[in-house]
Amino acid sequence: MPAREPPDLRQAIDAYLLHLRVERGLSPLTIRSYAGDLRGFATSAAGVESWAASAEPARRYLADLTRPPRSLRPSSHRRKAAAVRAFYRFAYGDERIDVDVAGALDLPRQARRLPDVLDRDEVERLLAAVPLPDGPAATEAGATSIRDRALLELLYACGLRIGEALGLDRDDLSLEGAYVRVIGKGDRERLVPVGEPALDALGRWIDEVRPAWLLRAPAGRAPRDPLFVGSRGARMGRMAAWRAIQRAATLAGLPEHVTPHTLRHSFATHLLEGGADLRVVQELLGHASIGTTQLYTHLTGERIRQVYARAHPRA
Repeated sequence: MPAREPPDLRQAIDAYLLHLRVERGLSPLTIRSYAGDLRGFATSAAGVESWAASAEPARRYLADLTRPPRSLRPSSHRRKAAAVRAFYRFAYGDERIDVDVAGALDLPRQARRLPDVLDRDEVERLLAAVPLPDGPAATEAGATSIRDRALLELLYACGLRIGEALGLDRDDLSLEGAYVRVIGKGDRERLVPVGEPALDALGRWIDEVRPAWLLRAPAGRAPRDPLFVGSRGARMGRMAAWRAIQRAATLAGLPEHVTPHTLRHSFATHLLEGGADLRVVQELLGHASIGTTQLYTHLTGERIRQVYARAHPRA
């Protein structure tokens, strides 16, 4: 006959889930996720009376999750470990257990996935894959190319998030001052310089195509003045921006995983490789924490090792 879960453990888990719902106000979906993780732990602790006095049952449960046939992904394993530790922290604070078991549980280290970046030549190929007509755009395809080239140039020149770029209004861009005013996460405002190639592409878009497309907007639209619009005059959407970059990547012979964010990552990496100060890059990217920007120092270090391995005769 299989061992039963310790009744005091079951009661403590139920009390914790009630705490999450009533006092923390978490969503039903999040609570179900916690419940599943903790009931897995409760099942593993069946017949174990020391769950409240030692971290060993929790450590054994979490270690089993890394072994075949379960072998959870690191992100899933970390989530379950966080759920167990948070439960123990609640149980100790609620005086259901006498030992601070949570203090003896370490979360698995979270793997830091380095972002995909393009090298300088690949960026040039991507941008060149969206050619600008020699004269005024005579076709809808030519007009779309002018718009898409302006968007891609801006994303790489300024390292903007795609939502930031598509959220720009015309007044946020100063062609004369060569800067763009961006409202980022947390409503933080920053001014980002814009280079000449991007200014040229943006100037063509603003002068040659955008006015005619704005006239196609339905009557009664909101009195805003979006910088980037679709052919029907509405603000350009994320899917249209994603398709524009995918088309350019395909024409340039680049990998399928190139996305709008790839240009942001490439912007930051190329600045650091060129000797830019980390604090300046943080400001340009709109990161609240320098720790987020430091990810790119690891990335440039890895790229240096790759170049060394390819180029040095005794690497």
